[in-house]
Formats: sequence, structure tokens, C-alpha cells
Amino acid sequence: MRLLVCMMLVFSATLTVAQVKWQGKIPPKCEFRAAWIATVSNIDFPSRKGLLADSQRLEFQAILDTLKQCGINAVVVQIRPAADAFYPSPHEPWSEWLTGTQGKAPEPYYDVLAFMIESAHQRNLEFHAWFNPYRAVFDVESASLAPDHITVLKPEWFFQYGKKKYFNPGLPEVRHYITELIADVVRRYDIDAVHFDDYFYPYHIPNEPFCADSATFRQYPNGFTSIEDWRRHNVDLLIEAVHQKILSIKPKVKFGISPFAVWRNRKDDKAGSATSAGQPTYDYLYADVRKWLKKGWIDYVAPQLYFAIGFTRVPYEVMVAWWSRNSFGRHLYIGQAAYRIGQDSLWKNPSELPNQLRLNRANSTVKGSIYFSTRSLLKNPLGILDTLKHDFYCTPALIPPMPWKDRVPPRPPKNLTVTSSDTGITLTWQKPQPAQDKDTAAYFVVYRFGLKQRLALYDPRCMVAVVRDTVWHSRSTDAGKYAVTAVDRWHNESQPVQVIGPRQTVRRAEATSRPR
Repeated sequence: MRLLVCMMLVFSATLTVAQVKWQGKIPPKCEFRAAWIATVSNIDFPSRKGLLADSQRLEFQAILDTLKQCGINAVVVQIRPAADAFYPSPHEPWSEWLTGTQGKAPEPYYDVLAFMIESAHQRNLEFHAWFNPYRAVFDVESASLAPDHITVLKPEWFFQYGKKKYFNPGLPEVRHYITELIADVVRRYDIDAVHFDDYFYPYHIPNEPFCADSATFRQYPNGFTSIEDWRRHNVDLLIEAVHQKILSIKPKVKFGISPFAVWRNRKDDKAGSATSAGQPTYDYLYADVRKWLKKGWIDYVAPQLYFAIGFTRVPYEVMVAWWSRNSFGRHLYIGQAAYRIGQDSLWKNPSELPNQLRLNRANSTVKGSIYFSTRSLLKNPLGILDTLKHDFYCTPALIPPMPWKDRVPPRPPKNLTVTSSDTGITLTWQKPQPAQDKDTAAYFVVYRFGLKQRLALYDPRCMVAVVRDTVWHSRSTDAGKYAVTAVDRWHNESQPVQVIGPRQTVRRAEATSRPR
């Protein structure tokens, strides 16, 4: 019954809070709910290489529509899987996973990235552009490289380890190249964030020592005597350079990293976690994510906590607590292992991921989740998609604002009116003038309350719509109070305007919302 009530509240928008019998705490009003859309090897999109452009577009839109219906409010889309591109790049060829042949443009031609961003924004989904900074060739044995692929043009920039080729992070020209190609996307496209995953220096392969960069260390030691410290410094230089470049171009665009679950084991560092992970990111990938958070070089961290609660070597609950203590005021989103549901003994428990989400919400530092991967999630293993749609995400959520990026709210909507007819009521309003920081309203939130209720704007159960338009229709003809707020691109919310419906009297009300 509780699930049915949730669905009615969100989709029909006819119930007041007083009519809904909720148990437990009020759900979060602001929560990051995202899914990774992986393109490498066609994991998530497109379903196969070489689809015609119309089929690609329909497929991507269908993915977004399904995610949106389940309460997702952001997508993290892999636009550069291996020194190739899902957009017309001046630096790198079109991806083989898009068209079937590296360097071949879509047919009929269209700008895939521009389309994906527009499609996400039309559905009020944030778009995070996911880059793999250092992976250059996914499989050297099966790759068919375009003549202008960077590994062909600049072979001295790369090393091979296992079956993959990687950029050499120790070369200054490599770091400059990667920074500039990311800057190109930030300049030309309306992305909300730049996103890196966990591939920096390569994961170690058993019985295959990694020493491919020894000559580079001798050439550019930068005062280091330890090659491990030198490698970490090289990655630090890239992260800081990307951070500074984004600030210089579009300072409100976010920068996030999704590292492997464990920074360091406590046996190696007293600041580390009580774990026994095999390849901690600091020691093996040479990525000091904790430092980047402390320095403020990144805006969010999304550790890939792909382990079960109570798992001996890396307990999920231990890592949630550790990252919450070490996020240094930046946003913490948890990478959730949708792909593992039902796969082994611990993950065959249908309550595993729901229990993880409950643990996340019990920790005020955790601001949301990202699911890997979209295809796994949409298969609905053990009913997880139903659980999200009808339980955890049955109320809408705004994306948490980042006050260090922007804290100025937009102005309230103007001229809110209500009209009634036999088919229900219609609210209309006007978009406000830009705020002092020149940001305009990107979307609007409609709230509904009983006539005697206070404006509890902190309670998402009162949110009946999140829309980009300036009109909203409800089939309800019951008298009630409606409030509308404006929200800017960076999710700062205005003061509300209020109207009594179905009557056509309009009045301004001060917000009574609690701090969120």
C-alpha cells in the first residue's frame, strides 16, 4: 500500500501530505541520483556498433526516459573511452563503438554529444561528460586504429601494459594534450560536469611488473627520488591543471572523480581505512584522491564501493564511513554495484543494495549515488529498479547545490495564476529576470499543500512537479495551496510564490522551509 501511495503522489500529483501515511524519516529533498552510461565495448550505449543515426538517437532517448521514470536526475556519459570521441573532436577520431570504424562519422551526420546533452537537459537531467584520461587503446590485439589516432601520430607518448596502451603521465606534453582536449569540450558544449573514472596509472597485472615509465622518470625526475611519489605527482599535476582550466573557462562546471573504493589500507597509512584491499588507489594507481579533495581540486568524489555490507576485506559500511570523514566538504556520491546484484552469495540477497542505500541516507555526508551500469540497472535484477521507482525514489529530488560553485538563488517566478476547468486546474507563471549573478531560472518546482498546511518546502512529499516550462496542469479540482519556486542551473532555489486553487487569488508567501 505504501508503494502505491508513493506512485500516486508522484505521478498523479493529487494527494496532500496529510493524506499520505509515511513511515520513518522524510526522504531527502536534495539527492544526486545518477547512472553511468558506458560506451566502451558498447556496455550501455549504443547497443551495438554501427547503428544508423536515427536508431542511435531513439535508443539514447529511451534510456533517458526509463531512467527518468525511475527517479534518476543525472547521467554520467562516457564520451571518450580510449583516445577516441563521441563528438567531432579536433584532437581525436570518432569512436569505433559508435560507428563501427574508428574515424568514421555517424551517418547521417549529427553531433552526438550535442544531441545527448540536449536530450538530457530536456528531461531535466544533469549531464556529466565522462573522460578516460589515460587509456589510449583498449585492446592492442583487436584494435583497428584510424590513421590520425594519437598513438599513430605520437607513438613516443605511450606505453603498453598487458593488452592496452596508455598515455605516459610523466610526459609534460601528454598532460598538456589531455588538459586541452577536455578544455575543448568545456568550451564548446553545455556540459554540467567533467568526470574521470578510476583509470590513471594501470592496475597491476599479476607476474607482470610495471616499469614502462622508468626512462621517463630518469628524463623528468622533478626532484623526486622515489618513482612511486613521482607517479603520484604526475597525476596530481593533471588533476590540478584540469581544475584550473575549467575554472578559467566556465567556473561553475563541476569536476568529479570516481576512484576505486579504497584510498589506502590502514596497515600502510594511519589515515587509511580498516580494509585489506589488493590494489588501493594511492599505492597502485598513484591517484591521491584524498589530497585532491583536501586541496579543493575536485567538486565531488564517487568511490566505486562495489562490495557488500560485511564483506571481510572491504566492508561497504567501513568505506562509507571512511569517505564521509575524508571528503573535506566536497560532495560524496557512492558508486553502487548494480552489475553485481544476484551474481554471488552476498549479492543474491535482494536486500543488499536497498540496505546500502539506507546506510547512505543515514550518513548526512553522503549526497547520493551513481549506479554502474545503466544496462545492468535496467535489467531490474532482483527487482532493484522497482525498488528505486516505488520506494527510495518515489518522491522527486533536486540535485544538491554546491555553494562553493554558486550560492546565489534565482529570483522567484512572476505573476503566478491559477485557472480551473472541468478537467482540473492549470498554473501559469512567468520566468523571472536574471539574478544578481546573471543566472536565470533553469527549471521550476511546484508544491501542493492543504489549505491549512504551512509551506513545508523542505518536504519532497509536497513536490508534485519539477518542470522546465512555465505552465503545469493537474486533474485535481480540490481546493488547495500551490507554491512555485525557480531553480537555477546550479540548483539554488528561489523563494516561493503562492496561489490558492481553484480560486484565482494570487499572493506572495515567505518561505518556511528548513535549512536543507
